[in-house]
Amino acid sequence: MDEKEVILTQEGFDKIEKELEYLRTEKRKEIAERIKVALGFGDLSENSEYDEAKNAQAENEAKIAELENKVRHAKIIDEKDIDTKTVQIGNSVKLYDEEFDEEVEYTIVGSTEVNLAENKISNESPIGKALIGAKKGSTVEVKAPAGIIKYKILSIKK
Repeated sequence: MDEKEVILTQEGFDKIEKELEYLRTEKRKEIAERIKVALGFGDLSENSEYDEAKNAQAENEAKIAELENKVRHAKIIDEKDIDTKTVQIGNSVKLYDEEFDEEVEYTIVGSTEVNLAENKISNESPIGKALIGAKKGSTVEVKAPAGIIKYKILSIKK
């Protein structure tokens, strides 16, 4: 089975590696200690602390495997390769929403780094797909569940 490439900025890659290190070291030790303490309570058949600790261990190992997979298949976007002629991953794009007569700014990132609170949207989202490859001054149409939304690209920056 071919694994999907995980597109990341250097910042996103570093964040994943930091979380992975935490889960492999501190979190594993913390869970091992919980299991050790729970074993001291005796009969495992009625030991909810032990069951919870083992579940936490399984979840932690699954998260580690997921992050290791992302690191293994990561394609880091090189800042030097990002230009501002057309919209691409790594760009911040200022848009004018024609329907609501307002400006909005998004940063286009890979799907792993999406953070709507920071206006980081995926290149795979409807807006991201519509913007990729578009130039400053052009108008893009986004097919959204609510209908077609038109955005004019005001600026593209790194």
